[in-house]
Amino acid sequence: MTQTAQLLVDSQCALGEGPVWHVERQQLFWVDINNKELFAASADGEIQQSWAFDEMMAAIAIVDRDTLVLVGETGLKRLDLQSGAVEHFFDLERDVPTNRGNDSRVHPSGAFWIGTMVKDEGPKDGAVYHYLAGKLQRIIADAAIPNATSFTADGRRAYWTDTPTSRILTRETDPETGLPLGDWTLFADTSDLPGHPDGAVVDSEGYLWNARWGGSCVIRFAPDGSVDRTIEVPVSQVTCPAFGGPDLKRLFLSTANKNLSPEQLAEEKVAGGIFFIDLDVAGLPEAKIKL
Repeated sequence: MTQTAQLLVDSQCALGEGPVWHVERQQLFWVDINNKELFAASADGEIQQSWAFDEMMAAIAIVDRDTLVLVGETGLKRLDLQSGAVEHFFDLERDVPTNRGNDSRVHPSGAFWIGTMVKDEGPKDGAVYHYLAGKLQRIIADAAIPNATSFTADGRRAYWTDTPTSRILTRETDPETGLPLGDWTLFADTSDLPGHPDGAVVDSEGYLWNARWGGSCVIRFAPDGSVDRTIEVPVSQVTCPAFGGPDLKRLFLSTANKNLSPEQLAEEKVAGGIFFIDLDVAGLPEAKIKL
């Protein structure tokens, strides 16, 4: 089955990333990493708030109705959505100025899996960290571009990829702590599919939706790793999916326009926007981080 997503917000993000649907606020939040911005929009695409920062913010975790945690270049920040106040409360690779945050997601236990990578890309000096209630430990080392971090609803399985490998991996996790168990195993070798694996999210049926950087689509994988369906997107650099809307059946897709040639930009005038498609399957509400 192949369908096509439509433009929702022409946000012109250099690197739109990390969309999350805030159920209590009925708002979609996402970042433009390169332009150091955060946006909030309604399900129908009205931008309702935006924030500018003095460092790159790469990912979002929900604390409560009025508070988010953002993954910055120097660590975790607490953002008060009412006042706009930003508080740095936890160092993360503060002594590695060449790195920044990347794809991250909260496990059902409240643990935050946080990816980091080299800003200029290439070197495998990134990592994935497990943060829970003020304690941090590294759980993956030697990563180039960590992506696709996502979890099943019961908290017993994680997915992850190092984008250049084109291999999506899976691993059991402790549902109470979000810590990995056992070893990573191959979930899907996607080297024969369009683009490379970027961000991902698991739906209410346990299927994995994976955005395809350079592939102009998002692909839904069945729990056995087979391709279930493809959603085409009219821009090439699709970065991450998120389910939202009142019934969690609207799939939002962030995209990027960085590194596109003048010819590509002429063809992809809305690259960097947020796209959407309404589906017959619901997503899962985002888990809240335990600080």
